[in-house]
Amino acid sequence: MLNNKIPPVIVVLVFAGIMALIAHYSVIDFTAFIAYLAASLVIMGCAFCIAAVVSFKLARTTVNPNKPEQASKLVTSGVYKISRNPMYVGFAFILAGWGIWLSSLWALLCVAGFIAYLTFFQIIPEERALSKLFGQEFTEYKNKVKRWL
Repeated sequence: MLNNKIPPVIVVLVFAGIMALIAHYSVIDFTAFIAYLAASLVIMGCAFCIAAVVSFKLARTTVNPNKPEQASKLVTSGVYKISRNPMYVGFAFILAGWGIWLSSLWALLCVAGFIAYLTFFQIIPEERALSKLFGQEFTEYKNKVKRWL
């Protein structure tokens, strides 16, 4: 059972809202390059998220982050060779792009908050569940692939 009952997508939206509020009160003037950088990060984030979901669908296992105990297979291929949590990496890239778009270095600090929050309240409980479910196979995977990047 996970410690967190809030779906990660909702956590992304909450952090995005906090970032918008911070940006509103702490605007820094960036160049037009920032729009391209922000868009690139958001596109890269979306690519990570889509690739992760596709990997889960191809493996015919659950994508539900609040029910890792329902996983029927440990997915270690595709984008999961780069990160154990590519969906969350994708969300972090999206938030980073949003922070840059908002032109606020202070808002960008929320990305670190998002990463810390998900690590402690989502990823660590998920990893406990996956360890129980997949045992040595998950331990070996954890030793080969980093949690984030």
